[in-house]
Amino acid sequence: MSAAGALVVAVALAGCGSTTYFAGRTLPPSKLRNRVLIAIQNATAYSSGALQFVDAYYDIRFSYDQTTGLFAISGFGAKLPISIQNMPEEQTGAVYGSGDGTLTLINYAKENATGGVAGLNGLSSSIYITRNQSYVFAASQMTHVLTVVDREHGGSYPLSLPGVYRVSVNPGGSVALAFVQNSDYVYYPRRLTASETIAYSGGASTWPRNAVDCEPQNAPGWCLFQAADANGTPLVFDRPVKAVFSADGGTAYVLNCGAECGGTTASVSLLPVAPMIFLTGQSSGTLPSNSSMTTIDLHGGGASNALVDSSTMYVAGQKLESDGLFTGTLSVVNLANNTAGNPISISDGAPGAVSRMIEADDNTLWIGMTKCINGERYAKGQAFGCLTMFNTADKSVTMLEPYLGDLTGIAAVTGLHKVYVAQGGQVYIYSTKDGSSINNQYVTVTGTAYDVSYMDGNSDGNNTVY
Repeated sequence: MSAAGALVVAVALAGCGSTTYFAGRTLPPSKLRNRVLIAIQNATAYSSGALQFVDAYYDIRFSYDQTTGLFAISGFGAKLPISIQNMPEEQTGAVYGSGDGTLTLINYAKENATGGVAGLNGLSSSIYITRNQSYVFAASQMTHVLTVVDREHGGSYPLSLPGVYRVSVNPGGSVALAFVQNSDYVYYPRRLTASETIAYSGGASTWPRNAVDCEPQNAPGWCLFQAADANGTPLVFDRPVKAVFSADGGTAYVLNCGAECGGTTASVSLLPVAPMIFLTGQSSGTLPSNSSMTTIDLHGGGASNALVDSSTMYVAGQKLESDGLFTGTLSVVNLANNTAGNPISISDGAPGAVSRMIEADDNTLWIGMTKCINGERYAKGQAFGCLTMFNTADKSVTMLEPYLGDLTGIAAVTGLHKVYVAQGGQVYIYSTKDGSSINNQYVTVTGTAYDVSYMDGNSDGNNTVY
């Protein structure tokens, strides 16, 4: 249903006394139907973190009838919010505070914070909660542990993994992969059955093959495994940093960062999901050997982030040039035959850094980079910016200029032909029709805008975090 159609239905229902609108979702207290949430750092002299939202239909921070001067999520108090995991289908968001290491859940229907996740271990360099909110996986590079918070069965499990810095979780909430900085290996956790807990209670000598850690050691509930083939031989990658998953959920596409992360060659490796499912009694099969593992050649393109759309995968990263500098690339991968086209030039960014990618209206893919002043274009005095609009239909590229600072968040306001971005600490709006700027006068914030999300997106795919 179009945004205009949803609005008509909502108005009609409201006239009948109903409080629901698109897809049966609850009409929120603000009565806004197109909300963009903004994570703000240092919002006031008394608060180091706040969550405000704006009316993305009119592009204003206040109500169109001016009865409400500012919209904000009540009860939110995390310090220095840095990322929003957006789950509009569940009317939920999860906001990570980098100042206090908290993960706060947000109720979109009530527009309030519902509390933080307990059991985390220090600051997290990467963190995700499954969409059913049953499990949380957090990589803490400072404490060298991958923490599993099992909210369904109770308990927090700090699994030792020195250097762990990123984690990827599949949309179905059944597989989590962990990545170690400057490493060529991949790891995954698995919840144990009652009989396995007893069998593995005697310490490392009783653990299964390729188990890295099982916690707590006297009665383990979870174990962390190194990805290995049926013979126990560890699978070797090339500086893997992230995984995205096929539309049918059966394949994990591991991004080999290669040269931009200190390795050799960027590529994408395919792993079957079934052997790595962490839910008890549901894993099956084995992982391929190194020689039989399918790897997609990116022809020199970079690979630090990706997005899957049906049978196509878009892979973004940085390509190492002969002068030692990096340039941004986008590779379009045909998943029907696992082949990639030649890399397409996009905005430069920091090698190996987390970029933002999201699909929006008008066949557009938006890619945001950080530290684009470190790239080839800046060094050579060329025009540059940190944001790229790519047309997936005609393969045209629009690199948006001028440079406005690091691009740290993108929200696709689907149906309204616009995207909101957090760039250089402020909020900007662009048209998906031609990339032109839209007046942002009434959505700017006090403080530092670090991330944005479209709370009323059609699906959980409207998310730059996964």
